[in-house]
Amino acid sequence: MAQRQFLSTVLAAAVGSTLAGATQTRGAENTTSVHPIRLHLENSHYFQFRGRPVILITAGEHYGAVMNLDFDYPRYLDELKANGFNLTRVFSGAYREVAGSFNITGNTLAPAANRYVCPWASGSLPGALDGGNKFDLTRWDSVYFDRLKDFITQAGQRGVVVELVFFCTMYDEILWKASPMNARKNVQGIGNVGRHGVYDGRDKDLLAVQLALVRKVVSELNAFDNLYYEVCNEPYERPGLTKDWNDQIVAAIVETEATLPKKHLIAQGFPPSSTPVANLNVRISVLNFHAATPDAVGLNYHLNKVIAFDETGGSDRSDRKYRTEGWEFILAGGGVYDHLDLSFTTDRADGMAVPLPPGTPGGGGPELRRQLGILKRFIEGFNFIRMAPDNETIKSSRITPEAAGGARKPKQPTVRALSEVGKAYAIYVNGGTQAEIILELPAGPYNAEWVNTKTGHIEKTEEFSHVSGSKEIFSPAYAEDIALRLTRQ
Repeated sequence: MAQRQFLSTVLAAAVGSTLAGATQTRGAENTTSVHPIRLHLENSHYFQFRGRPVILITAGEHYGAVMNLDFDYPRYLDELKANGFNLTRVFSGAYREVAGSFNITGNTLAPAANRYVCPWASGSLPGALDGGNKFDLTRWDSVYFDRLKDFITQAGQRGVVVELVFFCTMYDEILWKASPMNARKNVQGIGNVGRHGVYDGRDKDLLAVQLALVRKVVSELNAFDNLYYEVCNEPYERPGLTKDWNDQIVAAIVETEATLPKKHLIAQGFPPSSTPVANLNVRISVLNFHAATPDAVGLNYHLNKVIAFDETGGSDRSDRKYRTEGWEFILAGGGVYDHLDLSFTTDRADGMAVPLPPGTPGGGGPELRRQLGILKRFIEGFNFIRMAPDNETIKSSRITPEAAGGARKPKQPTVRALSEVGKAYAIYVNGGTQAEIILELPAGPYNAEWVNTKTGHIEKTEEFSHVSGSKEIFSPAYAEDIALRLTRQ
């Protein structure tokens, strides 16, 4: 009990000094707009950022940009800007990985010895993972916070929004033993729990440390407009995390910002499911899904939140997989597509570590980034705030199938539409080699442009005057997929 009282007193003092410091330094931060990124006032399935409607599309590094001192994040952010991307995800440093984790070469979440920096300062006792000293959970590391603020500042200068993730599932024993929250890695001996007990809130000292971290980060970063928070990465991947713990973290964010000028959005991760999200915390504005499908949008669209494809991945390394996933999700009504691009490594912050080594659990590289940039420009060519998923306009379709190639089965084609009915239609055909689509359109003059999803070139243009009812539209020949921009003139 005495240790708990001592810890609570020290942490309260640390948080109090943080709030004072935030007030004194706020003017020095990047304050481009009065409001941080928020849900769009007219259509809350999308964002509003710096006065403009926004869909977030990116191909980003593996979330260690700040905690890994060897990662050249200005070069990384330059590559995002060069492709027109506007999002990056970053972990707080409460969780880290080690060499060999998930078979990721050059993993930015696995810093080399003595190159890991996190919110807590090192203490005076030896015993950290890399041979350094254990962490002191009552002291903050100014080097970390300076680096974190500079990262967000530089991202904002390039128009890039930062999703900051506070915590992450402890996937195995090695990762839990590497965490500063583990009792063996901090001088206070706090966190004497199994890895499935890190996020259940039963260890009150550990919970106090976690809440203090959230309050400290939220206070320090209040001035930034290009920022939103996620509670925990993949909270469903291992047992133990409780709704009560999750809601206490959310409350800490909200309560800390209650007396501060800016209020930031909060995201929460959800598992794939065949049913809608239930019992949603009212403070959650962004629903994050990993390895998502368009069904995640359809099932949860009624919640009027941003639905995010927050991380791609898997054994497939083909550009086709991740390109088509992006097109499918965004044209289903999603507001975020965040590809995990494993060509960004500690040694190659420019994303040129290609080809990816065998066994890499995902894909990426400059060609895929270029293709995803085409998706972003395509959707930004519409007034998408006035658009919604459309299951009525496409009456039928006939698609010439792809030829079988070796052991690979041809993909079953799909056709998807996002529409402002009577004015603009974004249509995507995934699979096949040529398509005939029958649309139900109001009367009027229309312009149709078929867009090559791999090059961005307009493959075919057609103008027609329609009297109303069904209209046949014929695509040019294509490979793998194609998009149609149909607008009423």
